[in-house]
Amino acid sequence: MTMNLEEYFQRIGFEGPRDKADLATLKLIHTRHILSIPFENLDMHCGGKIVMNLEVIFDKIVRQGRGGWCMENNFLLSWVLREMGYNMTVLAARVFNRASGDFSPIEGHLINKVVIDGKSYIEDASFGVSAQLWEPLELISGKEQVQAPGKYRLLDKGDFWILEKTDRKPEILNPEFAKSNLVNRQLIRNLYCFTMTPRDAGDFIDVTHSLQTDPASLFVNKSICSLQTPTGFRALIGWTYSEVTFQVDRGVDAYDMRDVPGEEIESLLIDKFNIRLPNKLQPVNNPHNYTL
Repeated sequence: MTMNLEEYFQRIGFEGPRDKADLATLKLIHTRHILSIPFENLDMHCGGKIVMNLEVIFDKIVRQGRGGWCMENNFLLSWVLREMGYNMTVLAARVFNRASGDFSPIEGHLINKVVIDGKSYIEDASFGVSAQLWEPLELISGKEQVQAPGKYRLLDKGDFWILEKTDRKPEILNPEFAKSNLVNRQLIRNLYCFTMTPRDAGDFIDVTHSLQTDPASLFVNKSICSLQTPTGFRALIGWTYSEVTFQVDRGVDAYDMRDVPGEEIESLLIDKFNIRLPNKLQPVNNPHNYTL
């Protein structure tokens, strides 16, 4: 199969310059990517399997109009940026585990580092929901970098870096979900940590398998689909559908949440995420330390 950039650009609606490997172009690609391509693990819950194969990922996301999780989205993006002439490196991160109060022992998150005019940036277009970066972060320790979802800070700990986020207070519009464990109420939180050790696709093969088979894995316990919108994000976790609006001027994020009957899941995925699955989705929402 032949992969080409123009198909990807069409998939995300990118109309910017093709020959400028600069920061403005990177930001534009990032924005178009997160507004067009969902963060989702639905293959696992409709009889499929997620693999670390670039051509398979390209076909799924670009040609089939699907989304993917970090190992798919950011791996595809690493190819795009390389093809465009960016100086970039694939890195591995360990996601913070709220249950243990520490970072996961496994490097289960793929991110990219991009160097432009001597400055380094963390490029991550696939963390989903309220934690999703809306543009690359400059790799500077301690600098508060304000974006629509909240305030991000990268912290240099010597052997590794930490990404933390300061959130706004949640405002739950539907009283039935006032105590939902899907709502994040921790205003300052660690997202993940990472090192500067270069990685490649082969480093993520085992963890891709583990995240789909380990009974303790978040992705085994929850079917997830989220997509950023111009005003916030929308998400389907199991049967619970949420539309979240960032109300920066009021200092809150407004959560409009409802449960979706099983027979309406397929049409909701089409209407809200433009996703058509090859097989019927079996939604899953088992207890797990995961919030929107």
